[in-house]
Amino acid sequence: VLQYFFDLNNVFVNITYVLFMITIAAHSMLKTTKLPFKTFGVAVWLSVVLPHYIVLLFFNYFVVGLDNVFEAQFLIPIGGMLLGNSLSGNILAISSFYTRIKDQEKQYYYTLGLSASRSESLRPYFTHALRSSINPTIASMETIGLVALPGMMTGQILGGSIPITAIKYQIAIMVAIFVTRYFTAILAIYLTSRKAFDDYDRLLPIIKNS
Repeated sequence: VLQYFFDLNNVFVNITYVLFMITIAAHSMLKTTKLPFKTFGVAVWLSVVLPHYIVLLFFNYFVVGLDNVFEAQFLIPIGGMLLGNSLSGNILAISSFYTRIKDQEKQYYYTLGLSASRSESLRPYFTHALRSSINPTIASMETIGLVALPGMMTGQILGGSIPITAIKYQIAIMVAIFVTRYFTAILAIYLTSRKAFDDYDRLLPIIKNS
């Protein structure tokens, strides 16, 4: 299938295929976190597609130096790396955010009772969720080349590239993964939280029972 896309190398087809990958990832996030698709589908999809495409196009143009940033040979594999490595972090962020609110529901209501706004009351849960999402990526970045040789670096070395070139690309892709994961987690929590509470700032039953 990939060989077919590489040979065809049609901009419209390439963009559509990456959007298809993003849709599958968003569906996986909803299924794993048990959020209703009808209520949160668009919010989760937007939280994935916006950071993903911005970072992907930036990487292809400024890091790889492509004239055609939608070239299939780069758009699809790099897009898959960003998406695959950020997916688990996004699931962690959403799950941690709502699970912690449910577990500390009385504390959340107590903060609201002290005249705090919803955003002020949710800030500790947001911070905890964001840290849960990005900490694994930070740990991986700290040990690149020491504990393990990551995929892009290993592939380039096996393909004949010198180690210094391989590690530069690996550092670049790890930074891109971190940025994608970070902003996707922020958007996912922000957009879903807009629909997860009622007019009295109470968590909806569909979230409590998930």
